[in-house]
Amino acid sequence: MTEVTDVSRGILTSVAESEAKLKSLVASILEEAVRAGADAAEVSASEDCGLGVTVRMGELETVEFNRDQGFGITVYLGTRKGSASTSDSSPDAVRDAVRAALNIARFTQEDPCHGLAAAELMPEVLPDLDLYHPWDVSVADAERLALACEDVARDDARVVNSDGASVSTQQSCRAYGNTHGFIGSYLSTRHATSCAVIAGEQDRMQRDHWYTVARRADALEAPEAVGRKAAERTVARLEPGKIATGRYPVLFDAPIASGLIGHLISALSGAALYRRASFLTDSLERAVLPDCYSLVEYPLRTGGHGSAAFDADGVATREQAFVDGGRVARYVLGTYSARRLGLETTGNAGGVHNLDLEGPHRPRQKLLAQMGTGLLVTELMGQGINLVTGDYSRGAAGFWVENGEMAYPVQELTIASNLARMYLGIVGSGDDLDRRGNLLTGSILIDEMTIAAG
Repeated sequence: MTEVTDVSRGILTSVAESEAKLKSLVASILEEAVRAGADAAEVSASEDCGLGVTVRMGELETVEFNRDQGFGITVYLGTRKGSASTSDSSPDAVRDAVRAALNIARFTQEDPCHGLAAAELMPEVLPDLDLYHPWDVSVADAERLALACEDVARDDARVVNSDGASVSTQQSCRAYGNTHGFIGSYLSTRHATSCAVIAGEQDRMQRDHWYTVARRADALEAPEAVGRKAAERTVARLEPGKIATGRYPVLFDAPIASGLIGHLISALSGAALYRRASFLTDSLERAVLPDCYSLVEYPLRTGGHGSAAFDADGVATREQAFVDGGRVARYVLGTYSARRLGLETTGNAGGVHNLDLEGPHRPRQKLLAQMGTGLLVTELMGQGINLVTGDYSRGAAGFWVENGEMAYPVQELTIASNLARMYLGIVGSGDDLDRRGNLLTGSILIDEMTIAAG
């Protein structure tokens, strides 16, 4: 193991001590904004610190420390708005940022939808969502864990190279305040282990990876398990076969199925809707999923990856369904987009918080049996998604399925359809839930898509 002077422990234990200072900074910036002539103002401030250690081919490759702080201020002069941001929190920098935001506001057009969210929408009590569990890991220990991860991945003789294994820990503090008198803050942590390796020879090489992420270090998968999974996924892709172009069922593997749900949320988001740049414009009460499925948000889930008591506008979050029994129940709205649409904010400025696809989930093997013959997609490439029309076309790789069993790997495919058709064509979902992100779903089976062989 490489000898490294270890300074991480003192650095990575101090973010919690900064929370009160960050709230005080927000309050002082708001006071400066009012003193400078703003009719209303809001401030978001953050502080992050972390450690990342990467090894490759059995050797320490990088050690990275980060510590960042910054704030952004938005001021309102009537219905005119100006914003500025800086990483410098000195009194002079605060005054300069406030002055810059006010100068911008003076030269912008009036917009009746600009302004703070209503004061009564701010949370009165901020619950402890159990998001902060710092990991006082040393560089030496992080290196040891990363090496253990990569060593297991390289144990397979078919693995010929490595893109490395990494161990990281990150602490964050977020604070938001506005001139209604609301100031809220919270602490959070994120720890991760990842590994990526290469198998095969010459022009027949394949690459894949695996990772684990958690709020608590003791909730991470063991590094050896991560390395083993990375190797298994990589060697499974060797010797890809060919298929005939046609229309087939497609099963999206759980780690990428969340992206499919993400496109639906993007199409239901206020900015796309008020610009009429979504295929789901004017879709309230429209059936967008089979009636056995709902999309429900749980922002106050203890320890959730997306948990938050308030959104980017300071509005209290709440449990709610965006799709209920297959039909659009509400849009995904912040204060501004809600006003543009003549609706009420849903507390989603900045996005959704812990969104679950709820419905009749089944084991993935049963979904494969239900599919019979078709494509299991494990990797997607490209950005061929048009939210205005819903047209969907992306590069794909995965496994060809015959008689309900994975027959052989495939690559250089293009899968295409329309998102509206795909969502209504969901005929099954898996209980293999991928819990590593903000969108919780298992594998998703689509009845039919066009698959073009490369």
